[in-house]
Amino acid sequence: MSFRLSHAPLRATAGAFILNSGLTKWSADAEAAAGLHGFASGTYPAVKNVQPPTFVKALAAGEMALGAALLTPFISSRKVGLGLTAFSAGLLGLYAKTPGMRDGIRPTQDGTGLAKDVWLLGIGTSLALDGNGEGRKVRKAQKQVTKAEKKATKAEKKATKALAG
Repeated sequence: MSFRLSHAPLRATAGAFILNSGLTKWSADAEAAAGLHGFASGTYPAVKNVQPPTFVKALAAGEMALGAALLTPFISSRKVGLGLTAFSAGLLGLYAKTPGMRDGIRPTQDGTGLAKDVWLLGIGTSLALDGNGEGRKVRKAQKQVTKAEKKATKAEKKATKALAG
């Protein structure tokens, strides 16, 4: 397991936000489903082959699963970080490829909502990189050093006792 207390604020804020987004989409009406479907299919042509209600339910389920995973401490930070990175990269793809979302690299008024997802990409990348197991290796090495120090201290006391006695 690669969960660190310092990851908790990142995971909790991103997880709660994404879980809420999925719960909201789950009960989307036909008009909202058609709007989301149209928006996504303009950037990702494969989405055109999926019916709008099915697309929105799948998107909602994915968001709920990712949000719940981020909020579950026993799921490694590396795994949820990779999931969040992939998800946010998809959102930023919408920002980059949808006309009217940006003026150069800067977001337009319409693009600000998607441009903010760059923060999710940063959180996901940080969790994935920081949760790569190196922390565990460092902690294991620190334990070995502590054990060796204790053995050395014990041996020193024994030697001192032998010399004194």
